[in-house]
Amino acid sequence: MSTTTESLQRPPAEILYAGQIEQLKQRDGDLKPPGWQLSMKAARSFILGDAALGIPPKIVAPVSSIERMLVTLATGRGLMLVGEPGTAKSLLSELLACAISSASTLTIQGGASITEDQIKYGWNYALLINEGPTPRALVPAPLYLGMQQGRIVRFEEITRAPLEVQDCLLGMLSDRVMAVPELGGADGMLYARDGFNIIATANTRDRGVNEMSAALKRRFDFETVFPILDFERELDLVADSAARLLAKSGIPATLPPEVLELLVSTFRDLRGTQEDGGAAPAGSAGMDRLTAVMSTAEAVNVAHAVGVRAWFLEQREGNPADLVECIAGTVVKDNADDRAKLRRYFEQKVAKRAGPHWRDYYEARHRLP
Repeated sequence: MSTTTESLQRPPAEILYAGQIEQLKQRDGDLKPPGWQLSMKAARSFILGDAALGIPPKIVAPVSSIERMLVTLATGRGLMLVGEPGTAKSLLSELLACAISSASTLTIQGGASITEDQIKYGWNYALLINEGPTPRALVPAPLYLGMQQGRIVRFEEITRAPLEVQDCLLGMLSDRVMAVPELGGADGMLYARDGFNIIATANTRDRGVNEMSAALKRRFDFETVFPILDFERELDLVADSAARLLAKSGIPATLPPEVLELLVSTFRDLRGTQEDGGAAPAGSAGMDRLTAVMSTAEAVNVAHAVGVRAWFLEQREGNPADLVECIAGTVVKDNADDRAKLRRYFEQKVAKRAGPHWRDYYEARHRLP
């Protein structure tokens, strides 16, 4: 990896995993869907890992779910990933786009202010005034480039975009064509090349913000992305991800296993996940669920913060007291009820757990806001 790449805060998957993609390409003898750089089997190995090739898994998900997603994208239907915030929908869409198109940066970020020209195309107004509407004056946006180059386009948080902006995708998903009425002749119609498709994401907490039209929903296959249910797998994922972030921050120390156990256990307790991996039923004796997002992604962020706090302030490993300090900022935002629930959690759950690390964790509860 070059010095330039090492200085990037968040390299895209095609840069981060360039070696793995090349390795899979060289060994890939299976048939590929039109426009794909990897076969479906190789794409699955890239995402879920392949022990024989030394490729580690990049996400925790059922094999059947990943296979359904790949099949959807190969059939030409759009793929909609839905789920709770922080369940790695964006990461999954990035990995899918990288495996299929070798590019994951044709991304549209949904929001209230997004407009149709930010999705399709705009104009260089200096050239537009001098030359009129010409192909040279056209400024392609992600959707235009995806169709032109035959690549996957990612639409993040699609339900945060206005309805009229969402519905501009209908023609591209149905007829695979984009009209450019300002241009005449052959330039006035852009036909999608093999490999083009759209992966959209939406989190369940945004339901009702800008509900998708029935016509647009029909053009997507929906796949729900669930939180990680197995404790050990979630613990391993948080440990690995935190170690990478800490190394990127120039910190030679990783978090002690005991601190990671406290962190993952706390997040699972506060989001209502039982010891067996299932969700705690409503009305059970478990802890109240918080309004804050207690996802695996947030747990990784907290683990990173614990390591940064301990190392840069006191040049040591993180400890349970650091975790109390850092977890408060994630759990306690602007909701007074969550603050009370977090304090109850320490009194009702943490106080009863066995082990010196749990005792240290409980004794640091005075650091809570």
